[in-house]
Amino acid sequence: MIRTRLLASLLALGAALVQLNFDVNAQENNPLKRIKLPPGFSIELFARVPRARSMVVMDDWGVVLVGSRGPTIYAVIDEDRDGKADAVGAMIDDLNVANGIAWKDNWFYVAEQHRLTRYWAPNLQTLAKAKPEVLFDDFPDNSWHGWRYARFGPDGRLYVSVGAPCNICAVSGLEGTVVRFKQFPGPPEVFATGVRNSVGMDFQPATGDLYFTDNGGDNMGDDSPPDELNHAPERGLWFGYPWYGGGRDRSPQFRGRAVPQSPTFPAVSFGAHVAALGVSFYSGDQFPADYKGDAFVAQHGSWNRSVPDGYRLMRIRFDKKTHKAVGKEIFADGWLGADGEAWGRPVDVKQRRDGSLLVSDDRAGVIYRISYVGN
Repeated sequence: MIRTRLLASLLALGAALVQLNFDVNAQENNPLKRIKLPPGFSIELFARVPRARSMVVMDDWGVVLVGSRGPTIYAVIDEDRDGKADAVGAMIDDLNVANGIAWKDNWFYVAEQHRLTRYWAPNLQTLAKAKPEVLFDDFPDNSWHGWRYARFGPDGRLYVSVGAPCNICAVSGLEGTVVRFKQFPGPPEVFATGVRNSVGMDFQPATGDLYFTDNGGDNMGDDSPPDELNHAPERGLWFGYPWYGGGRDRSPQFRGRAVPQSPTFPAVSFGAHVAALGVSFYSGDQFPADYKGDAFVAQHGSWNRSVPDGYRLMRIRFDKKTHKAVGKEIFADGWLGADGEAWGRPVDVKQRRDGSLLVSDDRAGVIYRISYVGN
């Protein structure tokens, strides 16, 4: 039975609906029982979304928009805000790697592999029928590291990551950068360089500074180079790639070449090949007070390592006075089995208005909700 206006609208528009099944929470072999969290925290299934990647949370609508590394963007409807989706609909399905998504002032922005577009969408029904307005169509059109990430900053500008089209190589043009758009339509300006492949960024609430993850190079050994969380308080910083494969580890391809300028090294270094992706600062009131101002980083998990690592959610602690990163610790773990096989891979993490966290997982094809329920 159709119970919500938004679900009825999706059906009327002919949007492809994804079958929902929440019985997993009651099953004896519920995989979520394997997830280890700090005392007082709980994890549950929020929605099933094929290849769920980047998310835009729209609490006013009771909707979460979800990108993918395929052609499709999904709308997850939780109209009654009870922490479980009522419906999931495929909204747009003709895109060239629909990973980078953002929202501002009734415009929905999509950073595809080759271009940036936006859709006028004062409501969900309009979005399902909207036609794209092309804002920029000159991103490097290369499938290697071609999945963009997009987020608006406190300056009102749209920031988009552009990966290097290789493992370790010389880059040109917009390759290996974070760019930002000051106006639409129009070309971007380069904000940061020396970036191998960032698929997550957020802005620290206290300072407005950009923090972004970056994945280190492959084939440099089990424990080299580290993945990164970088701090970019201003435009024009260089983060070392390709002279550095990650962190302070020199890449073998460029080891004999003089470093062209002074690099900015990571604010936080992670283990090699853990694939740090989505990052979000916590500003809610649901979690204990000492979580406010800290950040969460999703680690997608390694492939280029003899012993797998990652497949978890990390908490990055920040000093409440200096607002500098002072430590890291595992927050949610258990997507990697004892046999070394992963049943899930966290991708993006976003906060809801109620202070809970949503975590996407493109291997399991789901979105989780993590909440604090007390001791």
